[in-house]
Amino acid sequence: MNSKRILVLMLTLVVIVSMTSALPAAAATVQAGAASQTYIVLYKTNAVARDAATIIARAGGQVVYKYPQIGVVIASSSDPAFRTNLMKKDSRVEGAAATAGFGTQVNATFQVVEDVNTAQPAAWGDPYSGWQWDMIQIHVPEAHQINSGRPSVIVGDIDTGLDYTHPDLAANVDFANSVGCVSGVPNTDPAAWMDDNGHGTHTAGTIAAAKNGIGIVGVAPNVKIAGIKAGNADGYFFPEAVVCAFMWAGLHHIDVTSNSYFADPWLFNCRNDPEQRAIWKAEQRAIRYAMQQGVVVVAAQGNENLDLSKQNVDTISPDNGTPLTREVTNACVVIPVEIPGVVGVTADGAFLEKAFYSNYGVGVADVTAPGGDDWFQYLDDGSYGDVLSTFPGNSYALGAGTSMATPHVAGVAALILSEFGKLPPGAVQAGITSNADPLPCPPNPFDPGGLGYFVATCQGGDYNGFFGHGQVNALNSVLYAP
Repeated sequence: MNSKRILVLMLTLVVIVSMTSALPAAAATVQAGAASQTYIVLYKTNAVARDAATIIARAGGQVVYKYPQIGVVIASSSDPAFRTNLMKKDSRVEGAAATAGFGTQVNATFQVVEDVNTAQPAAWGDPYSGWQWDMIQIHVPEAHQINSGRPSVIVGDIDTGLDYTHPDLAANVDFANSVGCVSGVPNTDPAAWMDDNGHGTHTAGTIAAAKNGIGIVGVAPNVKIAGIKAGNADGYFFPEAVVCAFMWAGLHHIDVTSNSYFADPWLFNCRNDPEQRAIWKAEQRAIRYAMQQGVVVVAAQGNENLDLSKQNVDTISPDNGTPLTREVTNACVVIPVEIPGVVGVTADGAFLEKAFYSNYGVGVADVTAPGGDDWFQYLDDGSYGDVLSTFPGNSYALGAGTSMATPHVAGVAALILSEFGKLPPGAVQAGITSNADPLPCPPNPFDPGGLGYFVATCQGGDYNGFFGHGQVNALNSVLYAP
C-alpha cells in the first residue's frame, strides 16, 4: 500500500490465479468528458411533469430517462447555461446538477499469488474454504446445516457488475434481474453488466458463491445473485447510475441489495450545498423507493476511520479531483449508509477487533462483519487475515475493507428471508441486529499497533459505535429471526 490514507471501500486484493486467468490491466485514468454533460433534474414532488421533455428541450437539453416514481429525470445538454435556463423556465424543478464531477472511485491493488495449493485443507465447504476464516467466524457452516439459501431469494449486488462466467457464480446468476446502470438508463444486455473492474465479482462471491466442489462457498450459496452494475471499468460510481440501480431494485422487487461504496465524490453529501442538493435528494428518494418496495438495503460505512456520529473535517473529497478541506455539519451524510432504514456495516478482523480503517459511530453502525485486517490482525494461514472471494477470469482474490464486510451481512439477510419467507426490511434488520454477537468496546483510546495513526474512541455498551449490536451471526439469524 502506497499510503496510509485509505480513500476507498476496498483496500487491497491479492489475486489467486486459477486455471489460465490473467490479471486485468491497471485502471486507466478517467477520460475527459464529451461536450454534452449528464444532469440530474429533481422535481419538487415525486412526479415528473408531463411536459418535461418540452421544457428541458427549450432549456437546451434532452431527456435521457425518466423516473416518475421519484420525480427525477436524467437529462443531457451541451449548453453550459442549461441548469440556469431550466430553473428559470420551470418553477416545478427543485434543482439540477451536472454529474460529471460527481463520480466516486473504488480502487484496488493487485498482487499475484502463484500457487493456490498453499490453501489449508478445508474442514468444510469447498477446496479453498480453508482460507475462509470469515465464514467460520460468523458461523456460516453451522447455519448451512439449517438453511443455505433458496433460489427464490434474490440479492442485488450494486457494484461494478459481476463475472457471470465465473464457475463459482454462474449457477446462481439471475440474468433476468441483472442490469447495467452506468449510463443512468437500465440496460439488460449481459455485456452491460459484466464486471470489468473486479470489485463487484469479489463482493458477489462472498454473498453467493456456490457450494459446488470448486473454489469457495458464499454466505448464501443457493440464493440468486443479480448483478446491478453502477460502477464503471475504472470503478467510478456516478449519481445517475446510483439512482438507476436503486430504482431497478425496487421495480424488480429485489429482496436485498449489497452496497460497498459511497455515492458521488463527496464522502459527506450536504443538503445545504446548492451543488449537491439535487443529487443528494435524488439518491435519497431512489433508496427510499427501493425500501418501500420491500428491498433490504445493506451498506458499508467506509474506510476513513471516522466517527460518523460526530462533526468531521472532510479532507479526502472530491475523490475525482484535488481534495478540498471542508467542515462537515449535521446537514451532511454519507450515502447510502446514513439514510434511515439502511443496515450500516462496520468491519472487524480475525481477532474480533475493529479493523483499523473502519468508520464507526453510535446511531450509524448496526452490525459489524469480517472485513479483514492484514496489518494488525494477521493470520499465518495463507489468507493473511483478509477475505477470500471470487475474482474475474476464473480467479480468486483476498481483499480487506468495509466492502468485504458488507456482503457478509447481505448474505445473512438472504438466509433470513430464505428461512422465514418474505419479511419487511425493518423486520430483517431487526433479525440481523437482535441475533448478532455483542462485542464490547475496547479500552479507550483504541490504538491498533500503538502507532498513533488509527486512534479511535468507542462509545456505548452492548450496543456501541465500533460494532453496533455486535458481529453478525448467520446461525442465530436462521434459528431465531425475526
